[in-house]
Amino acid sequence: MHKAWWAATALAAIVIAQPAIAQQQYDERPTSLTTPTAGFDYSRRVVDIPMRDGVKLHTVILIPKGAKDAPILMTRTPYNAEGMAGDPATASMEEALQGYDNAADVIARGGYIRVLQDVRGKYGSEGIYMMNPPLHATALNPTKTDDSTDTSDTIDWLVKNLPESNGKVGILGISYDGFTSLMPLIDPNPALKVAVPMNPMVDGWRGDDWFHNGAFRETMLPYIWEQEATPDNSAGFTDTAYDDYDVYLRAGSAGAIAKAHGLDQVGFWRKIHEHPAYDSFWQDQAMDKILAHQPLKVPTMIVAGQWDQEDIYGAMAVYAALEPKDAGNDMVYLSLGPWYHGQEIGDGSALGAIKFGSDTAKWWRWHVLAPFLAHYLKGDAMDVAPVTAYRTGADQWQQLKAWPIVPDEAETPLYLKPGGALGFSADPSGDATISYISDPAHPVPYRVRPVVSRSGTNSTWRRWLVDDQRGVSARPDVLTFTSGVLTQPVTIAGQPVVHLNAATTGTDADWVVKLIDVYPDRVPGDEAMGGYELAVAMDIFRGRYRESLAEPHPIPANTPETYSFALPNANHVFLPGHRIMVQVQSSWFPLYDRNPQTYVPNIFDAKPADYVTATQSVTVSGPDQSRIDLPVVK
Repeated sequence: MHKAWWAATALAAIVIAQPAIAQQQYDERPTSLTTPTAGFDYSRRVVDIPMRDGVKLHTVILIPKGAKDAPILMTRTPYNAEGMAGDPATASMEEALQGYDNAADVIARGGYIRVLQDVRGKYGSEGIYMMNPPLHATALNPTKTDDSTDTSDTIDWLVKNLPESNGKVGILGISYDGFTSLMPLIDPNPALKVAVPMNPMVDGWRGDDWFHNGAFRETMLPYIWEQEATPDNSAGFTDTAYDDYDVYLRAGSAGAIAKAHGLDQVGFWRKIHEHPAYDSFWQDQAMDKILAHQPLKVPTMIVAGQWDQEDIYGAMAVYAALEPKDAGNDMVYLSLGPWYHGQEIGDGSALGAIKFGSDTAKWWRWHVLAPFLAHYLKGDAMDVAPVTAYRTGADQWQQLKAWPIVPDEAETPLYLKPGGALGFSADPSGDATISYISDPAHPVPYRVRPVVSRSGTNSTWRRWLVDDQRGVSARPDVLTFTSGVLTQPVTIAGQPVVHLNAATTGTDADWVVKLIDVYPDRVPGDEAMGGYELAVAMDIFRGRYRESLAEPHPIPANTPETYSFALPNANHVFLPGHRIMVQVQSSWFPLYDRNPQTYVPNIFDAKPADYVTATQSVTVSGPDQSRIDLPVVK
């Protein structure tokens, strides 16, 4: 009995041990893997850098082979530092960086140490996550840290722990990474020698990602969800239809859409819902306002795109805030290119159907960005103008002392006229109007349907700002005003300002105004451009904010009111043979949420019964004649 028990036990032990032995003897995978680096032109280090509060931020460092006294270029991102650094098995640093939010060619060939870091709470970094966290130790951010302190702490670590560096650090980045390139300008670390915020998120209410003049960009809801639902953006936003127009129209208000997709779970959406107006929540974290009160200590090049479909407001707002403090005209630089959001790091030969005849982005990187960085980080000579601006229409770069070229007081009125005419002479007598019916049940699409989601397959989101506007010109709920054929060029260089006088039968309304360059009926050598309607500058204004951006007021029904707001900056020539066009409409869907046209305290909570048809009447003659003040170069 005892022997049988012993034998059974021994056999069981052998059987149990066999899998472990087999795994040790026959598993052909290495216990730990070391990537071969023979032939690499750089080395890669991954470090978790401690901040002042003990939180560690995940950081990837690429060091050129043989680097000595090399400057450091860093980007801080919520978009995965490991991914931006490329495949660790790629032997070329330039190839590894190619295609991400940085100028890979300039960085790699310039011999810079490249540093990429996950911001707090994202991907490999510890800590909480806040969308564009406001300044620390304030009512909006009572913690002890923000992107300014984290950048300073990171720079301290880098200059002490990278013996290959010369102790000089620059920061650059696009979009959110542009925001994190602006924050270090607040109490900057002494080793920070230069900043290049490109297409930065600056003021989410005035005209960047979340609102434009009070109208909510509801197609940004998927972005908010993906950024905040998980640290690694792994929770996707549910798509219920291919055409976003159907998705958002069926769901109702932006608040209803958010609730249906679970956004009540994420903090930033709750903040947006609580602050639909331009109150202190938005004003106190607007980066242009914050930086206006900071001394200029770090040379900064602000990069803007004339057709930036995401953050068209912020770069120019920061430049306007900083430039007046630059007494020597040698600290604040502006680059204004003919680009979509971030196109300056890619191919800039064309944008949609618009061709420039050269790679504008490559020219800018090597003639402006490269010498600018080399000057402040290596001490090389530099010949870069305070302002480098591309003039579309003429297709040429300009080196300027300041922007805008045309001051506000010198703007030229362009009048909306009876019969759909448009011209530079006023019609002082009478009070003629042109009307259209705005129906929230049939909103004007912001582009030709189907409207593919921003991140959807075959999405052309990047180029929607240059879409041919003929897609909506014939709609009865879009007013179109057109000049005669130009016999002389009309050049604008600055920010057009709308003064729209209009009445509505509702008690709230949105106003969309577009300034358009109409091509000749036939364009030799480029037939597809015949009659093309290219939007030069366009934007939306929510009527409830006509008296105060911070305090909404109902619109008195059937009473003409003047709505004044600026369009994005333009540097453009309307050529002879072209015509100038202005379009006016009351919806731009589903990019912006529908205005119910009945005043409700918070449009996010509008109910189906609040959405009503309204007749909109635009004044086109008399003392209140509607106009756009254009920055015309004489």
